[in-house]
Amino acid sequence: MLRSIYAFSPLALLLLPLGTLGDDKKPFDDAEFVKMAASGGMHEVELGKVAADKAKDPAVKEFGQKMVTDHGKVNEELKKMAKEFGFAVPDKMLEEHQKEFDRFKNLTGDQFDREYVKHMIKDHEEDVAEFTRASKEAKSPAVKAFALKTLPVIQEHLEAVKKLSRD
Repeated sequence: MLRSIYAFSPLALLLLPLGTLGDDKKPFDDAEFVKMAASGGMHEVELGKVAADKAKDPAVKEFGQKMVTDHGKVNEELKKMAKEFGFAVPDKMLEEHQKEFDRFKNLTGDQFDREYVKHMIKDHEEDVAEFTRASKEAKSPAVKAFALKTLPVIQEHLEAVKKLSRD
């Protein structure tokens, strides 16, 4: 059992938009964290596909592809952990993530690149906060281990996307 808890690759940190977990003052909820991490991961993959295709700047395209690759792997790891330890995982993005995704459908060129980078910075900052909290407050050892393994990857993505920012 412990072996499976620690079997996650460092890529696990790529589960993005978790800022919607809400108020730090509420007790930490492992199941809610898993649900939001799964939806956020799907969001990152789908938006990364759009960036890899639509971005004007080759570096933004490359970052989008990295999100597809890394978050795809992380999503599979999260699903496996969730199934093994009895956590529910949504099969599609939650409404808030879908709305964010839909916002990018009609953006093109420099506007797409700017908005995508800005969004990725915000999401990764929120994710760093949520994964840090999960690494300290999760009750499930599996969730805590997943958050600890994933946090460095999210931090790496945040630093990489900040370098793409033109603002």
